Amino acid sequence: MTAASAKITIKKYANRRLYDTESSTYVTLDRLAQMIREGRDFVVVDAKSGEDITHQVLTQIIVEEEARGGATMLPASFLRQLIGLYGNSMQTMVPQYLEAAMASFSKNQAAFKDAFGSNLFADLAKRQMALFEQGAKAFTGAATRGTEAPADAKAAEVEALKAELDALRAKVDRLGR
Repeated sequence: MTAASAKITIKKYANRRLYDTESSTYVTLDRLAQMIREGRDFVVVDAKSGEDITHQVLTQIIVEEEARGGATMLPASFLRQLIGLYGNSMQTMVPQYLEAAMASFSKNQAAFKDAFGSNLFADLAKRQMALFEQGAKAFTGAATRGTEAPADAKAAEVEALKAELDALRAKVDRLGR
């Protein structure tokens, strides 16, 4: 593993300061966000207990990015759907689904940038977000309507989403060649 790809340890102290053990400097959440954009991997640990608090810090970065104003990345409808999934029987499936959706999004983004430059990326982003929201609705659709949808209807909706995603992947693969 090279130094650039090694996981960096960030210590968070009681005074809320973040200390980068690699550079021996205090860093901000903005700097951590920049490190992520640069492809740097890090883990955040509580300096006193040694507990891994990376998830909480990453969530805090997202909250701050969304609060800056301008164009937000997470629509309110998506956030409502996501919150609705907490405690739902589908909750355990959501993390894997979101990871797969983001991996697919990244793959499609790279393929389009290679094939066409960044001009078509906005259209792809809109389509991916629509698919993403449709997928979230498949998990929460019955709960938001107030009645339980038949299992066949949910299965059909999921299959339709899978087919659309497969068609998109095939199109990207053709464009990448």
